[in-house]
Formats: sequence, structure tokens, C-alpha cells
Amino acid sequence: MTVDKRNIEILDDQMVEVLKTKNPQQRLAIAFNMWSSAKKQLTNYLRDLHPHWSEEKIHQEVVRRLSHGAI
Repeated sequence: MTVDKRNIEILDDQMVEVLKTKNPQQRLAIAFNMWSSAKKQLTNYLRDLHPHWSEEKIHQEVVRRLSHGAI
């Protein structure tokens, strides 16, 4: 499978096969854990990048980025 490295949202064939073996609850748990990990990484990144920001400001920025500006 040829993958366009500019589009990271396409699953490769191996991952598709792995996900096919999972039931809906397992796939939901995987998605939640990935989201949770992204949230933690972004929070830590912003703390490091902006040490003068309050926890509330960091939280607001995390929410803004993860919601794509919807909140």
C-alpha cells in the first residue's frame, strides 16, 4: 500500500486487519486511550512551551486544539 505521508489519517492494511479482530467496545477503548494520550502529550507540551501560563490557560488551549476551535 502506498501511503501519502501528508495524510496521516489513512490506516495501513496491517492496522485494518488488527482492528477487524476487535469488537466495538475494544475499538472504542483503543480510540479513547489514543485521545487520552494525545491530551496528556499536548498538555505537557504546552506546559513546557509556556511555563508562565496558568493551569486554566493550558486547559483552555488543550480544549481549543482538541475540539478544533469548536469550544
